[in-house]
Amino acid sequence: MLLQTTRRHALRTLPALLLPLFAPRAMAAGDPSEDAADCVIPAKAGGGFALTCALARDALQAVRPARPPLGQRYLPGGIGAVAFDRIATGKLGGPGTLVAFSSGSLLNLAQGRFGPHAPSAVRWIATLGTDYGVIAVHRDSPYKRLQDLVAALRQDPSRIAFGAGGTVGSQDWVKAALLVRAAGRDHKAMRFVSFEGGGDALGALQGKHVDAFPGDAAEALQAMAGGAAVRLLAVLSAQRLGGALTGVPTAREQGIDLVWPTVRGLYLSADVPEPAVRAWVQAFREASAAPGFAALREQHGLFPFALTGAALDDYVQAQIKGYQQLADELGLRRWKP
Repeated sequence: MLLQTTRRHALRTLPALLLPLFAPRAMAAGDPSEDAADCVIPAKAGGGFALTCALARDALQAVRPARPPLGQRYLPGGIGAVAFDRIATGKLGGPGTLVAFSSGSLLNLAQGRFGPHAPSAVRWIATLGTDYGVIAVHRDSPYKRLQDLVAALRQDPSRIAFGAGGTVGSQDWVKAALLVRAAGRDHKAMRFVSFEGGGDALGALQGKHVDAFPGDAAEALQAMAGGAAVRLLAVLSAQRLGGALTGVPTAREQGIDLVWPTVRGLYLSADVPEPAVRAWVQAFREASAAPGFAALREQHGLFPFALTGAALDDYVQAQIKGYQQLADELGLRRWKP
């Protein structure tokens, strides 16, 4: 009888004794960065947002091979406006839903183009790298150098049809506007054809439906790797870049002081619990610090720029302030808290 009582007591206490052993695994199973999750691409295929989500997927998989691959989900509309509004209003979200953003997203926020939402309506998780703007034309274009295009704009800014992602006030529109201003003409006189993302715009350039593409290097290089007949006239970086852009002169080298970095990163809903936010931040810190991340980032056409946590929050606030000043200069509306 004593033996049976002792055995029953041991069976009752066994789970309590084993709990410390299994608790860490149970906590890990609740870590959203280890579970199935999606990366929302807030534009059509072929643009920089798709590239961001692909890099996020590959970077996480490299350091955490046992986790399910990060899903890729398209939600086009307003070059990020629809996705941001749905996240900010709670119609979309949760700890398993990341959304790609870029400097263009921050520019749109600065103008109130993402709805009546403050930057704090989401949680900024990580930047994975930076892209740079480019001015591109069709391979058969008569404009062989940036100076050729500037000369045509100086003669008549309406003769050049720019085609890129977004509408008036988008970052691609701003690049074109600044180029027209650098030519000494009023940016309000330029022609700009709006597309839902860089992929569609590059398709229009390929078909010679537009004359110039003021987009980003990574998406242009991706299209060129796929056989697109595109020529890069200039990259909008402070210094000449390496890799596939080694032979492309900067706008500054060609007498045009135009620099436009395009930072690429991810955000979450502001309603996500703090432990989940910290888990994602840590996951991308780990991924960005991994030995193979630099090569992976280069493979996706990006250059170093990794921020997380408070440093990223400060960067977002500073960029939005700068973009508000730029919006004022270009006569664009701006967000007011």
